[in-house]
Amino acid sequence: MTLETPSASLSGRARQVRRLLADEGAGGIARRLRLRAAARLAPPGTRPLVVDAGDLDQAAQAAARGWTYPEPAPRAAGAPLTIAWVCTPPAPGSGGHTTMFRLVAGLESAGHRCVVYLQDQHGWSIEQHRATVRQHWPRVRADVRDFDAGVDDCDVLVATGWGTAYAVLGTTARGHRAYLVQDLEPMFSPAGSEYLLAEATYRFGFHGIAAGRWLAERLRADHGMTVDHFDFGCDLDAYGLEDRADPALRTGVAYYCRPHTPRRAHELSVFALERFARQRPDVPIHTYGEVLPTLPFAATQHGVLSPEQLSSLYNRCFAGLSLSATNVSLVPLEMLAAGCIPVVNDARHNRLVLDNAAVRYAPATPWELADALVELAAQSPADRQATARSAAASVTAASWADAEADVVAAIERLAGVDSYVGIPRG
Repeated sequence: MTLETPSASLSGRARQVRRLLADEGAGGIARRLRLRAAARLAPPGTRPLVVDAGDLDQAAQAAARGWTYPEPAPRAAGAPLTIAWVCTPPAPGSGGHTTMFRLVAGLESAGHRCVVYLQDQHGWSIEQHRATVRQHWPRVRADVRDFDAGVDDCDVLVATGWGTAYAVLGTTARGHRAYLVQDLEPMFSPAGSEYLLAEATYRFGFHGIAAGRWLAERLRADHGMTVDHFDFGCDLDAYGLEDRADPALRTGVAYYCRPHTPRRAHELSVFALERFARQRPDVPIHTYGEVLPTLPFAATQHGVLSPEQLSSLYNRCFAGLSLSATNVSLVPLEMLAAGCIPVVNDARHNRLVLDNAAVRYAPATPWELADALVELAAQSPADRQATARSAAASVTAASWADAEADVVAAIERLAGVDSYVGIPRG
């Protein structure tokens, strides 16, 4: 899960500066500015890491005691569990946080209590973060607290990214340790220190809860982790097939533009779309996400869209391009729900997680990805509509309810709860 911060409005920045002045003084702010400038200007391999010497000392101590942790205090039979989650601050639209909060809400619906501890390295106030959570994830009732203020004893303590794994390792709070793994985070970095430090967290003795079967396989085979997994769901309340009388309205190709996330292969996507545009200049290309100053092909850049707006866009497109060099994103399932056929790079990690015959796989070269788009563009309007209906029907059972239930069961097993008899599930 990447580090996110609240929207950087002028008033938000002012509150951030006032809080840092009170906590660290002018010298502390100057130090932060120097570190940020140094991080931007530093040669590769010399920028600051998200862990420091203190974190590594705690890791060494945990290794010396055989990766054992203080277990929770005895709990009354039938009492709900308390599950603590340690994560970076969420920003609107963050996919990793959205998945985590879905699981939090699922545990709460099962009658358990959740507390979210935010590890903020940028001086934003906890009140700002609470407001973000309440506004953008209204289903979540969990307390939202500052990790630096301390972690209370709980039944299960969950890390949600490699940086937070070191934080969870270092706390003395009682509770079984778990690790929500949504991707192979070492692969986000070049081979080097950050890669190896991230990879080391899979040997901390935490119980893994993996997003998809591919991750679970890798964590077991490569790192010897004990792992449960949940299958990806799709928000079928937001994404769906619109009833369109005129099949000729489904004319475009959609692309999620995320150039600052290397695992989504932006450059490769642009090469493929450029080739496609040369062969089919009559097909409109729509991008969403980040707006870029220039693209080597004509495109309508929509910027950030809400799920409902995105579903409407997908319903105007017969195909979309969604690449991933690591664990697959949620985008292909959401495209399918709206009748838009995702073109995806052919790889085991994508096929194993998606497991859907409607996905169009192609080798990860610009020409073969472009060819797949050209083939889809050659369909007649009527065929496109038939394909769209079949695609949407293929994900009607892919709700998040099953994923939430699987994680509830995994957490309850980890905490030693054979049959929870507290608040009825809702």
